[in-house]
Amino acid sequence: MDVRRRAAGVRRGQGFEAFVAGAAGRLGHAAALLTTEPPGRDPRARALLTAALAVTYARWDELRGEDPYDHSRRELVARFARSAWRHHRPRGGVLSRLTPRERLVVVLRLYEGVPEEQTAALLGLSEHRVRAHCTRAVTLLTGPAPPGRPATRGRATARRPVAR
Repeated sequence: MDVRRRAAGVRRGQGFEAFVAGAAGRLGHAAALLTTEPPGRDPRARALLTAALAVTYARWDELRGEDPYDHSRRELVARFARSAWRHHRPRGGVLSRLTPRERLVVVLRLYEGVPEEQTAALLGLSEHRVRAHCTRAVTLLTGPAPPGRPATRGRATARRPVAR
């Protein structure tokens, strides 16, 4: 019995190593986009990726019919949303002009190619909000930064007056 258990552990480790060899680069790039640092230079992105992969490894045997990449991506997004989005300021990078939620939407929709309805479910938003975040983010990324304003902005947005 001990030999079987050891062999199963070896197979599990080999399967997970093969998964990481194929997926860690893309997941690491997604983590770097979320934390707004160039890939390989941000300890926060590495920590985010390591934590997501650790959870995937812990649940490896339970993922029988599920894609481990999808599981790791969901864990990466959840960890970023819980910790980084209110506590860390962007330090540069291509997506640093966006809010954390906009970065999540852009990374999921445009980099990862996750459908709108899945992105909405993953982030707990309506599909309309996902579209709005994506449109706003693309507009900000393709237009010049306003003169005299910081690259990042707060939550204040222009609102239409309510008709009474």
